Amino acid sequence: MRTRTGSIPTQTQQPTLEIGGRIGPRYDEILTPGALRFLIELHDRFGARRHDRLADRMRRRFEIGNGHDPQFRDDTRHIREDAEWRVAGAGPGLEDRRVEITGPTDPKMTINALNSGAKVWLADQEDATSPTWANVIEGQLSLRDAIRGELAYTSPDGKRYEVTATQTPTIVMRPRGWHLPEQHLRYTDRFGRTLPASGSLVDFGLYFFHNALQLIANGRGPYFYIAKLESSEEARLWNDVFSFSEEYVGIPHGTIRATVLIETLPAAFEMEEILFELRDHCAGLNAGRWDYIFSIIKNYRGRGARFVLPDRSEVTMTVPFMRAYTELLVQTCHKRGAFAIGGMSAFIPNRRDPDVTARAFEKVAADKKREAGDGFDGTWVAHPDLIPTARAEFDAVLGDRPNQLDRQRPDVRVTAADLIDVHIGRPITAKGVHDNVSVAIRYLEAWLRGIGAVAIDNLMEDAATAEISRSQVWQWIHQDRTTDDGTPITRDYVEELIARVLREVTHHAGDRFDDAAEIFREVALGQEFPAFLTLPAYNRYLIESE
Repeated sequence: MRTRTGSIPTQTQQPTLEIGGRIGPRYDEILTPGALRFLIELHDRFGARRHDRLADRMRRRFEIGNGHDPQFRDDTRHIREDAEWRVAGAGPGLEDRRVEITGPTDPKMTINALNSGAKVWLADQEDATSPTWANVIEGQLSLRDAIRGELAYTSPDGKRYEVTATQTPTIVMRPRGWHLPEQHLRYTDRFGRTLPASGSLVDFGLYFFHNALQLIANGRGPYFYIAKLESSEEARLWNDVFSFSEEYVGIPHGTIRATVLIETLPAAFEMEEILFELRDHCAGLNAGRWDYIFSIIKNYRGRGARFVLPDRSEVTMTVPFMRAYTELLVQTCHKRGAFAIGGMSAFIPNRRDPDVTARAFEKVAADKKREAGDGFDGTWVAHPDLIPTARAEFDAVLGDRPNQLDRQRPDVRVTAADLIDVHIGRPITAKGVHDNVSVAIRYLEAWLRGIGAVAIDNLMEDAATAEISRSQVWQWIHQDRTTDDGTPITRDYVEELIARVLREVTHHAGDRFDDAAEIFREVALGQEFPAFLTLPAYNRYLIESE
C-alpha cells in the first residue's frame, strides 16, 4: 500500500514525505499529519548537513586506511584547555543511573524493562532492533502507550504482560545512527530530489513529537542515547536538531538530554569537543565497547599484521587500547560534569542451566566491579536477572551517593598512541574463526526475521557483535593470517566453515539461514568492505515491496 500524506501543499517545490510501507493497525496514531510535517521540517533543515557529515566519515576512514593515525585535534585545543565550561548534566529522573537495562521496544520487552527495577531503560531502536517497518512504527506505539500508562500485551500463547512496578525506569530512547536510512519514507527536497528518509531523524522525530510534552508532565523528559557519532561536527548537528525541536513544540531550550555513545575510534579523540557541542543538552557519555572494537577493526583492517586482533573472546576490557579508552572517558566526563556510563557485559543467565547462570553472575560481577572502581557512574545490563549483581557492585562504591562525578581521575594520562595500542599477544584459533562465522550467521538469521537482540551460546548478541565477527574474518583473510595450528584463513576455509555452520544449526520452517549466509559472504568474503553489514542486509531483505 502506498499513501501520500504529510506534504506541505503550498507549491510544487515544497518538500514532501511519502509513505511506502504498509499501514497497519494504529499506525495512523504515529504517522499523523502533524508528525509527518515535523519530519519534513527536520529533513528540510538538517538532511543536507547529515549527508555532509557522512561524507566526512568516508574521508576520515580513507585517511586512516592510508597511514594517517587519528590525533587529538589542534584546531579545538582551546576547547580542551578551557577549564570553565560544563555540560547541562542530569535531567529529572537521570540523577542516579547506576544500573541501566537495554533492550528493544516491542511490547513484551518494553513491559519487562519497565518492571525490571533498573534506574534507566535504554529503549533501543538501534542495534537491538531489526529495522523492519513494523518494528520501527510498532516500537513507537509501545513507547507511546508506556509513557501514558496504557501498555499491556497478551502473547500468542495467552500470557498477559502488564506494567506492575510502582517505580519504573527513566526512558532514554536510542534512535538509529546517522548512516541508516528509512526506506519506507521517501523525502523529496526543495530541488525535486527524492531520497530515503534518515533513520535517525525518523526515530527521533516521531518519539519526540508524540511524547516530549507527556514525558515532561510525568516528571521526566525527552532523553536520548546518540549512537555511532564520529566527530564533534556530528554532535553539533544533533545539538541543532535538539534546539530546533524544542522551539518547535514550545519547551525550554535544554530540556532534551542526550547521552552519547563513544563507540567509534574517531570519537574517542574528540570526547571533550563532543561534550562541548552538546553542552546545553548533554547528560553524559557511554563506553560502547562492542562497536568500539568494530570501529578499530574497520579503520585499521588494511594497515598490516600489527593491527590484527586475536579471537573476539580475547579482546577484553583490560587490553591496552580498551583500557586507555575507558579511562579517558571517565576522566573527560567528570572534568565536565557529565555522567560516565559503562558498557554491556555480554554474559547472560540461563534459567535452565544453573552452571551457566553462576558463570554469568561471576563474569558480570567482575566487569561491574572494575567499572565502579574506575569511576563510572553506572552501567548496562541486558537481562533483568543481572540487575542485582550489577547494582551490588555500584552500591559498594557509591553507597548513598547517586553518582561519583566528584571523582576526577587526575592520575589518567592517555596519549594518542595509547588509544591505538592494539597489541594483545594472543593467537587466532580455529575455534575463534568458527565462532565468528557461527555467531554472525545465527544473528543475521534472527535479524532477518525481525529480531535484533539474540541470545547465542549464553551471550547476548546484537548488531555490534555481529559486526566484530564478520570484520575479523574479513581482516584475517586479507592480512593472510593463520590459526595457531598453522591453518591459513582463506576464503575457501571460511566457505567450509559456512557449510559446517549451516549443518550445525537447527533448521525450522521459515528460517532465513540461506539468506543469512549470503549476507555473510558479501560482508566478510567480498573484496570490498561494506562499512556496515546492516546496510546491504536492510536494502536487500527488509524493504517492503510496493
